[in-house]
Order: sequence, then structure tokens, then C-alpha cells
Amino acid sequence: MEDFVEVVIEDIRWESAGLQELAQRAALATFAELGLPVAGFALCVMGCDDARIAALNADFRGKPTPTNVLSWPSDERGAAIAGEMPDLPQAGDSGDPDHLGDIAIAFDTCQAEALAGGKPLTHHAAHLIAHGVLHILGFDHIKESDGDLMEAVEARVMARLGLPNPYDAAEYLGP
Repeated sequence: MEDFVEVVIEDIRWESAGLQELAQRAALATFAELGLPVAGFALCVMGCDDARIAALNADFRGKPTPTNVLSWPSDERGAAIAGEMPDLPQAGDSGDPDHLGDIAIAFDTCQAEALAGGKPLTHHAAHLIAHGVLHILGFDHIKESDGDLMEAVEARVMARLGLPNPYDAAEYLGP
């Protein structure tokens, strides 16, 4: 497996949840879906708890509450026109990869959302990591057309992972 995702675990619960493998698999599937090579790219995923992500959310977004995932792209890559693909980055060389950005995911919120949605924690975490990777690649969901594009890509990434569409509750709950 390509090891282009650095994983930092601040909350030990992420170790037993398999964050290292989840982050690698979700990022690889996201890159594959977008036709991006992993060689020449790097990113970091931090597994933390609600207290840490609330502090980060307060510092960077002025919202002193926990959230599920945050991302910090290293560069602005958003599409010039709403609903269109963002300007995907060009790979650096293997000796000096292009660092795309950082992602933080909160165990407590992720686990609570997974339980509320009737989803396994690993499925929900993979979705949130893919969501964060898309953000650092320039995708967004502020405008409805951008959100529609992002959700469609996320659903295809989850299918690549053999997981249900996170936006279709029937795929989790069954008929």
C-alpha cells in the first residue's frame, strides 16, 4: 500500500479503530476516483477527541464546538464556477512531494454520528476522511451545486471501498 498519508493519533481510541489503515484506504480511493497519482503527494490525518477538535474549530473557524472533521488545504484549489471540478493539483516529485494539507477527525463525534446513523464507525470514519481529502483537493459544499458534485464523488469513493453510499440511508438500513 502506498504510504502517502501521515497519521498522527492523539486519541488512543483511533488505534483500535484502525485509523492508520482507514486513512490510507480512504485517501487512495479518493485519489483513484479522481485519476490522481499518489506518488508526489502527501497529506496528514490527525485522530483526536472532541475537546481537541473543538479547540481547533474555535481557533480556525470561530466556532468553539466539536465537529466531525476539519481540513486545512495547503493551497486554494476551488473551482472558479460553482458546480465545476476544482483545479486538481500537480504532483511533486517523489523526493519532494506536494503537501496537500491536513485533516483532523474527532472520535467522539464520529462515533456518535455513526451510532445515530446506524453505520459502523469504520464506514463513517472512511467517509469523513474522504470528505476531508476532497476539501484539501478544492471541493466544497457551501453552494448547492458544489455540494451536489462533492456528494456524488464521495458516493463513488465509498463504492470503490465497497461501502454503502453515506447519503442513502436505505443502503445502510435495507428495505
